[in-house]
Amino acid sequence: MILLQSHSRFLLQTLLNRVQNLDKAVELDYQWIEFDDIRYHVQVTMKNPNHLLLSVSLPNPPPEAMFFDGLPLGAIEAIKTTYPTGVQILDPPRDGFNLTLKLNFSKLPPDEEYKNSLLTNLASIREVVLGAPLKIILKHLSSRTVAPELDRLVAIMHRPNETFFIIPQPDKATVVFPMRFNDSVDTILATSFLKEFVEARRTAGLNNAPSCSWSPNPPLELEGAPKESLSASAGFVSFVIFPRHVEAKKLDRTVWNLSTFHAYVSYHVKCSEGFMHTRMRCRVESLIQALDRAKPLEKTRSMNKRSFKRMSLNNVHTNSS
Repeated sequence: MILLQSHSRFLLQTLLNRVQNLDKAVELDYQWIEFDDIRYHVQVTMKNPNHLLLSVSLPNPPPEAMFFDGLPLGAIEAIKTTYPTGVQILDPPRDGFNLTLKLNFSKLPPDEEYKNSLLTNLASIREVVLGAPLKIILKHLSSRTVAPELDRLVAIMHRPNETFFIIPQPDKATVVFPMRFNDSVDTILATSFLKEFVEARRTAGLNNAPSCSWSPNPPLELEGAPKESLSASAGFVSFVIFPRHVEAKKLDRTVWNLSTFHAYVSYHVKCSEGFMHTRMRCRVESLIQALDRAKPLEKTRSMNKRSFKRMSLNNVHTNSS
């Protein structure tokens, strides 16, 4: 199984290249889109070569998602906590974006290891912003409490116009993913993958992992959820998270794995589809080669038949004469 990295590799490489070439007044203006429709814009001007503007555009949230001023619940606090120095939140953000950060390279710490750590965290801005609501809930779970401002059923946006749900309790948190795929082949592969995923959890080596279940129908925990959010072509996957799963350094990894679970499944579905296409192409090529090898044999057999007919005719003429 392959897990997605929490940081954007292109964004991290852009930041590192800029830090290593601060003495060169180079203008940058990059825009790109990564999985789940996250759009980035990096800009450096000739007038302010030590300042970098990073803008992030998030997918459109459905009505049930907890968004405030274009950002998920707790996103601003999470940004301030993660980036204590050298990073400023611009208000309002650039047009067409939910968030714009201003990075001042002159205020970065001189220690190289700490500097690289800060830049890696900045390249993980997606995790910081989208994972903020989930992190609040799981932090309370680690202390066996529930945030008072939360409802019984919390919807968290993770894809364009799609949410997953979490039911927070003092001793556990149940996370439910409606798995939606537009392509019928993807739906079949995803359903098979998820069933195997649940079975793999039961192996002896994964006793400490969160319990996992799959159902073609909405589980009882989703009672009261909007009807339009309960359609799932590949069923529903549920995880039960206990305090031991979010202790200390496990918290960030658990938040990231849950936030990107649908992308994780989609990645393996596409890999499986590509693998099967490759196997089918190899099989077709081997059959074509077998047919090509058979063509000379057919030609030889036909020549032998013609020779036999000629010999027979010659014998008939000889006997008649």
